[in-house]
Amino acid sequence: MKFNTKAIHGGQQHEEATGSVMTPIFQTSTYAQSSPGVHKGYEYSRAANPTRTALENAFASIENGTHGFAFSSGLSAIDCVLRLLKPGDEIITGDDLYGGTYRMFTRLFQKYDLKFKFVDVGEVTNVVDEVSDATKLIWLETPTNPLMKIVDVVGVTNAVKNKNPDILVAVDNTFATPYLQRPLDLGVDIVMHSATKYLGGHSDLVMGALMVKDEKLAKELHFIQFAAGAIAGPMDSFLALRGIKTLHLRMQRHCENGMAVAKFLKEHNKVSKVYYPGLESHPNHEIAKNQMDDFGGMVSFRLKDESKKATFKFLESTKLFTLAESLGGVESLVNHPTTMTHASIPEEERLKIGITESLIRLSVGVEDIDDLLDDLSQALKQ
Repeated sequence: MKFNTKAIHGGQQHEEATGSVMTPIFQTSTYAQSSPGVHKGYEYSRAANPTRTALENAFASIENGTHGFAFSSGLSAIDCVLRLLKPGDEIITGDDLYGGTYRMFTRLFQKYDLKFKFVDVGEVTNVVDEVSDATKLIWLETPTNPLMKIVDVVGVTNAVKNKNPDILVAVDNTFATPYLQRPLDLGVDIVMHSATKYLGGHSDLVMGALMVKDEKLAKELHFIQFAAGAIAGPMDSFLALRGIKTLHLRMQRHCENGMAVAKFLKEHNKVSKVYYPGLESHPNHEIAKNQMDDFGGMVSFRLKDESKKATFKFLESTKLFTLAESLGGVESLVNHPTTMTHASIPEEERLKIGITESLIRLSVGVEDIDDLLDDLSQALKQ
């Protein structure tokens, strides 16, 4: 199946008892057994639930994996991956990360003696040069949050695997979505999503996802999820499954609007810099063209007036772009990384990589583009 068909039908089957086209919400914690250990495939909903199973099959399908896992949040999915490791193991990751990921790495897992190296992942050599005998995981975001850096996934994966094929490579594919980029096809071991964002698509659930191809790795992740218990509930699973069915339609408009917004901002006299991989001025534009099918709906930019006063005035003046955390819904959002999504990163570290007061991140929705540009124009005028 091609992607547009797979988004609707991938991994799905009609419910057996009634023929229901849509997967029902199996709002149950436990299942009847005819004899001890004899059941119909389900025992207890922490291990598996039919609604969640349908979603996990869809997750695997859209990323061209064999196994999908639905978690209670994106961070709980990352937590599951890190539990594959042991004290003394080393993780190489980007210096430009979602703030919650950085917080988990530094404030939760460092105290269990996991070692983290933060590097500029925009260059393959920056990653490979840091690989040591202790390296067990490469954790990548592409595009990164919020500076929209592009990682050469094939280049990093091949170089790392040539050094040590046992090192796991994981990609947070939240910004791109599997509509635009499928890292498992590029050689990585694990794909992660905050399904709260584009996969759900309507800002009405919190969820995480992992997708893999390797059977042994899938069994390890399933055991950790079962033992630790960070599962997605049946109602949220139903909502995410419904969201995936329109992912391709929404992403087409997100990409169209994202490009139009990026071009508008690039030419505006009050904007100093725009971060969007679809612009030819982006340093890794060619890599983005090669590994992505389009460039998405996330755009970051800086004002020429770098004062906090000017930045806050813009953030307070938008009308269609709602000032809020999160991204990837049908509605447009505006975010101030310094005080919102990346506030957990120490100021010194933020400034070192360029997350300053004047940096603004947009999640460009699927509204009419003329209305969105009018809103940005009037807010910049303010």
